[in-house]
Amino acid sequence: MLSFVDRLPLKRASTSEAPAMTQAAIRKLVADSVTAALEAQAATMANANNPNRNIGPTGIHVVKTGNYKEFISCQPFYFNGAEGAVGLIRWFERTKSVFSRSRCTEEK
Repeated sequence: MLSFVDRLPLKRASTSEAPAMTQAAIRKLVADSVTAALEAQAATMANANNPNRNIGPTGIHVVKTGNYKEFISCQPFYFNGAEGAVGLIRWFERTKSVFSRSRCTEEK
């Protein structure tokens, strides 16, 4: 196997003698390609039938700080009215402590 490798020519023989591109020619080719691609993209986005185009302002996503499901998972106490005024005051205090444990804000 090694004898076969030793017999291989060191340089690759080419049948075509195409001239090599210069750096300036390569830069011009790349610039022309980029310009054509940007023009095609702008034409595609200007198409009124394009469902991917952004026609309205993008909204800023607000991180939710809590919801009803999280509040209920903290097992708040229920008030049925039979406990009277003192029971209602205690229910308010317990519900307030559940709010402080949950991630719900007072606005919700």
